Amino acid sequence: MANEEMKKFTTAQLLNFCLGFFGLQFAWQMRIILSGPVTEALGASPLIFGLIWLAGPVTGIVVQPIIGALSDVTQTPFGRRVPYLMGGAILAAIGLFLLPRSGDIAGLFGSSAPVWLGLLIAAVMIWIIDACVNAAQGPYRALIPDNIPKEQHALANSYLSFAIGLGSVVAAGTAPFLKFAFNYNMSTNAQFTMAGLAFFLAMTWTCLTIKERKIKAEAAKENIQEEEKKSFVQNVVDFFKLSPEVGKICAMQFFSWIGLMSMMIFFTQYAVHTVFGVPDLNLSSEVKELYAAQMTDGQYFSSICFAVFNLICFVVAIPIGKWAEARGNKFVHIIALSSMALAYLLMAFIPNKTSVLCAMGLAGIGWASTLALPFAMLSKYIKEGTEGSIMGIFNIFIAAPQVLVCTLLAWYIDSAKFTMDNGFINNHWEHAFIVGAVMLILAAITASLVNEKKAAE
Repeated sequence: MANEEMKKFTTAQLLNFCLGFFGLQFAWQMRIILSGPVTEALGASPLIFGLIWLAGPVTGIVVQPIIGALSDVTQTPFGRRVPYLMGGAILAAIGLFLLPRSGDIAGLFGSSAPVWLGLLIAAVMIWIIDACVNAAQGPYRALIPDNIPKEQHALANSYLSFAIGLGSVVAAGTAPFLKFAFNYNMSTNAQFTMAGLAFFLAMTWTCLTIKERKIKAEAAKENIQEEEKKSFVQNVVDFFKLSPEVGKICAMQFFSWIGLMSMMIFFTQYAVHTVFGVPDLNLSSEVKELYAAQMTDGQYFSSICFAVFNLICFVVAIPIGKWAEARGNKFVHIIALSSMALAYLLMAFIPNKTSVLCAMGLAGIGWASTLALPFAMLSKYIKEGTEGSIMGIFNIFIAAPQVLVCTLLAWYIDSAKFTMDNGFINNHWEHAFIVGAVMLILAAITASLVNEKKAAE
């Protein structure tokens, strides 16, 4: 393949290509939905939960650029990207298996173990999972410019959105489906184990069936050698020198991901505490027992909402890619971001089950676009041999916004308490969606400033 031009991927090849991302998102979705209830049961407040969620952005900022750059220059019999894909899948699967069992692991230290030990173990497992997901994600994205022609980049990224949607639907919908169809309550432990197996098996299939294209041009080899000599700071500086439009795309991505993570991090607690009216469960064990049924119903409702959210992503992902090829990435992305902002406002001000379920479906359009079109917009500026490094740096503008959500927004929600009619205390979880809507509107405005014509020059 070293001396061949890249050939267009067929539909079957694109579907096969995105299977590993299906497993990756399956695992990530389970971590999104259930890490809140797991850590809350171990004593985490909204602020502590937000700080634990820092695992994602911190490892994204640190791990993805490093792993991306390393994968550009790695030479093994298995390829450049495969070692990172498989390593991330194996370690993440172990973390997923152990996370819901954190309390049991803490119990092995005896009755004298501190009460916070289980929460600490859970936090460590979440950090491991997030680091490994990030280690796999960057090299996986880099496989697109590695192996697929530029004219198919938007479509290929849309297929990854398709896989993300499908993986999330299956992950979120399995437990509610088993409850509805067979009246079987799938345990949290079983759901996390299922997620670990899905990640490992799907990524193994991808690594066995995708043949990495070797760098064919001497110029590309020189690019790799140049990247090896540069410091990370210099790589970032060079990244912004690619084009003035790159900065606008990064700003758009920054605002988008503040908006996205305002929902991703806090939705399950919003569903449990705002939609189903469960008070702060850290008050006493009696309160937990009194609201145990509503807590379970809220978790199932959250899973159903995430299933609908990702089902819409799954359905519209490929049409969005084709529409973007016809009308331009910017035009389609602005519409998608605006629809997601509207959905957030519905959830903030009309927090009933029907409205929230419909709003999550509408938000799925913005999710599908965000998973594909910003990467397609950026890929037009990437030099061959620097794909992993560029994608890793770009991930900073996905990860850094999450730090703000995990700290400032989590602190605000932790502080925004009110007394319910029954006298119990609760938090204003719905405020996360007001903040998210404002950020998505700013992202749409920033996207409108991108001059896509310059990408072709």
